[in-house]
Amino acid sequence: MLGNITGNKTAYKEDDDNKINTEKDKYIIKKGDIYIIAAVLFLTLVSIIVPGIFSAGNNIRPKAVIIQDNKVIKEINLEKIDKAERFEIRGYYNITVLMEQGRIRFEEADCPDKLCVKTGWLSKPGDTAICLPARVIIKIEGEKEDNEDVDGVTY
Repeated sequence: MLGNITGNKTAYKEDDDNKINTEKDKYIIKKGDIYIIAAVLFLTLVSIIVPGIFSAGNNIRPKAVIIQDNKVIKEINLEKIDKAERFEIRGYYNITVLMEQGRIRFEEADCPDKLCVKTGWLSKPGDTAICLPARVIIKIEGEKEDNEDVDGVTY
């Protein structure tokens, strides 16, 4: 019987030692943890800096293209507009387009839902506003300056 009690005490002491070791290891930052933290910080910095490098040299002049019934009815260089101008489009519904320096929008429309007016200002290449009932599209295209050869994405 004495051997069993001693065996249990020995097992109990080993369990206590394991608990102590796991509690110590719980709060220690290991070398591998530091490498992971450094890699995450490095990737974060690279993802912030690299897009800025490639977009810094973009000299794109925004050009608005107004299309009605799949025909281009007007192209406007938005940088050359000095004061606010309005442009009337007659068709299925009457539409007023407002142009200012660097931006354009549907100002008024007779269409039933007026979603085109709620679209707001368009200023960046790729922005698009559409009035489906009137079959009118305004989209902003980017026009490169003549002195640029190759952009940062071309290989």
